[in-house]
Amino acid sequence: MSMEHAYQGSCFCGAVEFTVSGEPAGTGYCHCESCRRWSAGPVNAFTLWAPESVRITRGEEHIGAFQKTPQSNRKWCKVCGGHVFTEHPGMGLIDVYAAAIPAFPFKPGVHVHYGETRLRMSDGLPKMKDLPAEMGGSGAMLSE
Repeated sequence: MSMEHAYQGSCFCGAVEFTVSGEPAGTGYCHCESCRRWSAGPVNAFTLWAPESVRITRGEEHIGAFQKTPQSNRKWCKVCGGHVFTEHPGMGLIDVYAAAIPAFPFKPGVHVHYGETRLRMSDGLPKMKDLPAEMGGSGAMLSE
């Protein structure tokens, strides 16, 4: 019998707590303009999970939402403003920010939207111009 992995996470102040369980559908770095502006950083580390793998365990009433585009419904804590996750309805996945789940052994697998990067990263990982074709992107790869 295999044990299912579970990791605890929270917003910046801890008013919102959650658990992710199982294995993520993907991990990596997003370089798109929206993620950069939302995270106030040059790149955003993501972990993608099936919705049933993400469970709010405390503070659901403190979660705020903003949907700039139909592809991303961003969630944050209304107490501290800390980012928690982004729902991607078209992909059927939830991006839980790697920084919000500190014990999760983050091992990035890909760079997406690297065509928009402001921070070149020479790490040997695949660099996608936008998204994989199966997720609505071109599937085009870029060099480091």
